[in-house]
Amino acid sequence: MFMEYFQRHAILALILLSIFCIKHTVKSDDEEDNLFSAINSYRATLNLTTLTQNDRAKCLAEKMADQFKNQPCTNTTGSNTVPGTEPEFSSYPDFLNKCHLNVSTTRDGSVLPACVPNLDAGLVISNYTQSQYSGYLNDTKYSGIGIGSEDNWIVVVLTTNTPEGGFSPGSNAVNFVSKIGPMRSTVFLVVGLLSFLWV
Repeated sequence: MFMEYFQRHAILALILLSIFCIKHTVKSDDEEDNLFSAINSYRATLNLTTLTQNDRAKCLAEKMADQFKNQPCTNTTGSNTVPGTEPEFSSYPDFLNKCHLNVSTTRDGSVLPACVPNLDAGLVISNYTQSQYSGYLNDTKYSGIGIGSEDNWIVVVLTTNTPEGGFSPGSNAVNFVSKIGPMRSTVFLVVGLLSFLWV
């Protein structure tokens, strides 16, 4: 009797945890998806090709956003930063390594961080389309994009079709790892629910 009671409550707790994890992932993905659509709409108004999603650029954007998350928004951070005064990250080579990238295939890409309180959608979009970043978005050399966000920070990484900016080397492990989080939570939720109903 006790074991059955414990099993039901443990499974219920795990199901609720899975729902929480899925909800958090979806919220973050929504912000990133909205910015992705807005940037491509902006480029369409300029008769530029749309940017395609690049999984390795997304991985790098996520690592950079995570690095920025504890830095407060000021008038000298994100898109307000004076070019050439951006902070140097000693861990940048580690980010590249974790995303199966190297410097020689990322040098033509661009990393564009923005800090927006609560990642307000309208402000996020204007931080990219109505700031110094618009010059990057207007550039025909860019063909791919990766977006990551954490707390008040959102980072866009732009890629090119060139060997020096295509973010291409490595295995498909990044693509798999970047998508396994929500998938794992969903599978766990379904298995937990079935176990709960089965007992």
